[in-house]
Amino acid sequence: MTELFFKETYSPLSSSEIIAKEKANMDEKRFKHCVQVSETARKLAKLNNYDENKAALAGFIHDYAKQIPIEEYRKVIQEQDFDKDLLNWNRAIWHGIVGTYFIKRDLKITDPEILQAVWRHTTADVEMTTLDKIVFVADFIEPGRDFPGVEKAREISYRNLDDGVGYELAHTLEFLIENRNKVYPLTLSAYNVWSVK
Repeated sequence: MTELFFKETYSPLSSSEIIAKEKANMDEKRFKHCVQVSETARKLAKLNNYDENKAALAGFIHDYAKQIPIEEYRKVIQEQDFDKDLLNWNRAIWHGIVGTYFIKRDLKITDPEILQAVWRHTTADVEMTTLDKIVFVADFIEPGRDFPGVEKAREISYRNLDDGVGYELAHTLEFLIENRNKVYPLTLSAYNVWSVK
């Protein structure tokens, strides 16, 4: 694991302050996942001629709010300017969308591109920026992931980022349907756009 450091934090907080706050907000396993997503995002950024530091930071903070208590999420959805339909979903969806509130509040990161990538990493979208795609895919293929098809996902994603998004969406929908879980409507719409031809 390489030494974590962000040259630009898009925040008044320093790199070490952001890292410390994130570490305090989650267990060790989740923190390790965030570090690995950060490293994978950096690699994908390099392959796709994108700002490696920005991608690494967005990848690192993508799960900042993953372990925030459910009641705190519900309170924020009700009191802040979030779509109240979100109350019909759960933390799997919330930690991206509503997670942006906690990132702005705690890490003081307000960069719209970074926040959008965090927002979209749980649902995808019909239109995605390069950073959106990098964080979405890095979360799926980081080295700690071990599921049937992960090697194929890595191979596809490192070769072509758009195809990686399509592969991930197909795999995610298959998993949700197999387990009889609800599918977030935006994710289904995204699949129709990004599915691998």
